[in-house]
Amino acid sequence: MGTRTEMRTGTRSALLVLADGRFPAGGHAHSGGAEAAVKAGRIKDADDLEAFCRGRLHTTGLTSAGLAAGAAHGLDPHALDAAADARTPSPALRAAARRLGRQLMRAARAAWPDPGLDALAAAFPRGAHQPVVLGAAARAAGLRPEDAAHCAAYETVGGPATAVVRLLGLDPYRATAVLARLAPDMDRLAERAAAAAGEGVDALPAASAPLLDLTAEQHATWPVRLFAS
Repeated sequence: MGTRTEMRTGTRSALLVLADGRFPAGGHAHSGGAEAAVKAGRIKDADDLEAFCRGRLHTTGLTSAGLAAGAAHGLDPHALDAAADARTPSPALRAAARRLGRQLMRAARAAWPDPGLDALAAAFPRGAHQPVVLGAAARAAGLRPEDAAHCAAYETVGGPATAVVRLLGLDPYRATAVLARLAPDMDRLAERAAAAAGEGVDALPAASAPLLDLTAEQHATWPVRLFAS
């Protein structure tokens, strides 16, 4: 087992661990709005999935990447969490973000024990917003703000792509191809988010997706659903 100093040097492999869908952070239970979009007929095939993911990436994804990069940069977590609240008008999505934040915190503290994570967990016993915890986890793992932004961007589209495979029986090869085509956009978005994080909380992106907010509220009322959000 490595020493504390060795663990804090950070490697790209730590980024792979953090972004791995098998990392026990609870994301598998959430569709990122895809379940509601499938039911409404807005996602019927791989082309629709790509359009949905591209829109989600440049709105919710950009905002989440900025928050994650800010936390990895070491910005005030209280200010970041308040910024996340302000950027999440849907009560259902705010609740989901905090549930995911709690679960991610448990996994992160097991993987990368760190006083910063302990302090964040103590400050937000009901859970900080998931992107804030993600950035703090990346910082604990010795990763850069841009790495945290990359992870947030990928999660934003990876979750819906996986969900649509389950919801529609979509060919998983085609879903993976959608993610591959979005890779250049994810790279540019991560760079933009990390640059904004270097300028402080007030400079972080605040892109919005009103339809996702509206459908999240509707989805939360469904008596039967496959995904939590």
